[in-house]
Amino acid sequence: MEVIELWGGIESSHNRVEDKFFDQISRNGHLTRISDLDLFASIGIKKLRYPILWEHVAPQSLDKPDWAWADERLNRLRELNIEPIVGFVHHGSGPRYTSLVSENFAEGLGQYAGMVAERYPWVKYYTPVNEPLTTARFSGLYGFWYPHGQNDTTFIRCLLNELHGTRLAMKAIRKINPEAQLVQTEDLGQTQSTAKLAYQAKFENTRRWLSFDILCGKVNRVHALWDYLRKSGASEAELLSFVNDPMPPDIFGINHYITSERFLDEHLVNYPLHTHGTNGKHKYADVETVRVRGVERVGIKGLLQQTWERYQLPISVTEAHICCTREEQMRWFKEIWDTTASLRKQGIDCRSVTAWALLGSYDWNSLLTQERNFYENGIYDLRGGKPRATAMAPMLKSLSFTGEYKHPLLDTKGWWDREERYEYNVKEEFTYISSLKHQVNHQKDGVPPILITSASGALGKAFERICKIRGLSYKLLCKADLDITNPEAVEEAISKYKPWAIVNTGGYIRIDDAETDSENCYRENSVGPAILAEKCKQYNLKLLTFSSDMVFDGLKEAPYTEEDNPAPRSIYGKSKLQAEQEVLRLLPEALIIRTSALFGIWDEHNFVYRALRAFVSGNTFAAASDVRVSPTYVPDLVHTALNLLIDEEKGIWHLTNKGDYTWSELAALTATIAKIDNYDLQEVSVANLALPAYRPKNAVLASAKADLMPTVEDALYRCIQEIMLNMHQLDKRISKDVNTQQVNTALKASNARAGTK
Repeated sequence: MEVIELWGGIESSHNRVEDKFFDQISRNGHLTRISDLDLFASIGIKKLRYPILWEHVAPQSLDKPDWAWADERLNRLRELNIEPIVGFVHHGSGPRYTSLVSENFAEGLGQYAGMVAERYPWVKYYTPVNEPLTTARFSGLYGFWYPHGQNDTTFIRCLLNELHGTRLAMKAIRKINPEAQLVQTEDLGQTQSTAKLAYQAKFENTRRWLSFDILCGKVNRVHALWDYLRKSGASEAELLSFVNDPMPPDIFGINHYITSERFLDEHLVNYPLHTHGTNGKHKYADVETVRVRGVERVGIKGLLQQTWERYQLPISVTEAHICCTREEQMRWFKEIWDTTASLRKQGIDCRSVTAWALLGSYDWNSLLTQERNFYENGIYDLRGGKPRATAMAPMLKSLSFTGEYKHPLLDTKGWWDREERYEYNVKEEFTYISSLKHQVNHQKDGVPPILITSASGALGKAFERICKIRGLSYKLLCKADLDITNPEAVEEAISKYKPWAIVNTGGYIRIDDAETDSENCYRENSVGPAILAEKCKQYNLKLLTFSSDMVFDGLKEAPYTEEDNPAPRSIYGKSKLQAEQEVLRLLPEALIIRTSALFGIWDEHNFVYRALRAFVSGNTFAAASDVRVSPTYVPDLVHTALNLLIDEEKGIWHLTNKGDYTWSELAALTATIAKIDNYDLQEVSVANLALPAYRPKNAVLASAKADLMPTVEDALYRCIQEIMLNMHQLDKRISKDVNTQQVNTALKASNARAGTK
């Protein structure tokens, strides 16, 4: 094989917590959506880690299997020339009639494997149990998953049952298909520590190999963990049975995550409480190595080299994923791909890199112990009801077919290699770094930037902040440097900065003044974006610009979606609609985002900020009770908009946080979340405000394309905590009569509530 292959995987965990089973392929919809397989084939997936799970096929008894789903899917994969790597147990403990500590687990898994092989004798690759060591730790040592053990004895029993089951499974399969290969996956990682805890790091760095060592027959009486295994309940006979009858993997599957490398430190005062733990001998903090200044990660290169040196057998990266922003996902995968390809050229038998998880995953932030509906998108994003290709898809397709892919976003290092990754310092008396400093140049030499208009506006400044955080090269220009209503000025800026995309955050925003100042309103809101569209088309650049809920008349009772016909009744709304029409006429590939009622932590003039300032100052705050809006948290808006821009989405999108409120309801909710009991809110009718410009009574936006934003309530919890902190620090600047005690009380309540989210 000249080049490494692109493999794929579907997150298919079917774990058990007490008596409840958590099933990922039901939640991600693949259970009823066979068309996903055609999507995977279209991007060049050669092999697919695929679930033919014991819990799905034979949930009640091995005597009553249901093969209908598996028949249809495996036959389709065969038609698409994708080789399945079939998995039987994925972070589970089998159906209800067995478990990881049951005597019938290994034999049952072996019997099930034989049944699968008999039905699909052409299948060559198998992973009977995914990550047996990780599953055993979570199920038998940490107590997260069934059977919820929290001791070494249960941990080792889970692990040995999984490995014995793997051996029996492969034996049964090879009776039918002697060419069948075992692709054994494990989340490898590495642990580093202070000198005092070196013994614990050494133990964990030896234990991480246990799955592979046992299957390879390396665990004999002189193995470093022999005594530990015997004390933890493993019999000499069962350990030696693997020495005498090993089942070495044909391919070692290394699952690689940024959090897998750990650092141990006994100086607890320097680390947050949730990182503290003990081994019975010492108490210590257990944190991600990537967050510790002065400790270098081993990284995927070192881990693959270690695996090769230890076993000298073929290796694949069987999971490559990071939960982060789109460009960081791209950087992470590309770095792993390039590293793996480089090692192959150096003589290490690296076979592939696996895109994980193709359809994303749910609730891994709670380690699959709760249903919080926390979704991490993968190569495809499911939040529109069906898979939507992200920017990862064209990248993977190019890598699969050509081995190469280029994009300006990849010219910047991932956050794991940038200065802002550090939270802890082990070289200056273990000083805890309380806040991250995102030191990223505005525009890196030779890296095409995102050109952002309107440096004076709150939205433009928000894009600046978030581009810094995300490591995106950008250039923020004020009107003096870039007048978007002047074609020559736009062309000059493009020539000077050579951007790959333009984000237009400017425009005429004085809604009421526009009624008597229509010429300026149309020039800034309609003419300017049209000029940008024309120049972006000329120079093949991406364009993101913003529109408004004011393009609707508000007469509809339900929320407005992208499919509704605009009917603006104000000059401002008409100028925004004209901009939409002209931009899409000139540049159909442009991305136009309609949004509404912005609030945030960086602009003291937004509604939520002003309401809080009034409430903590004891002042009356008036708000309309008969106009419904979709409040939008600016950081959520900017992050989501950038993701859509990178994904090369086009056309009109509605982006607001989920939920709709009248202005007075939003003010009351703000006070409630801030735990402010005594506040003076005056509810008024919008008619009584005598505003010159028409205001739609229903300005609620929803999306028919995808539901990408968190709820308003979730956003308010995050926002109010930061606003209260700002008020606490800047109370003199905000108001001379701020009630400091009320701010402190609200800040404490906000912090406590935010900690539960």
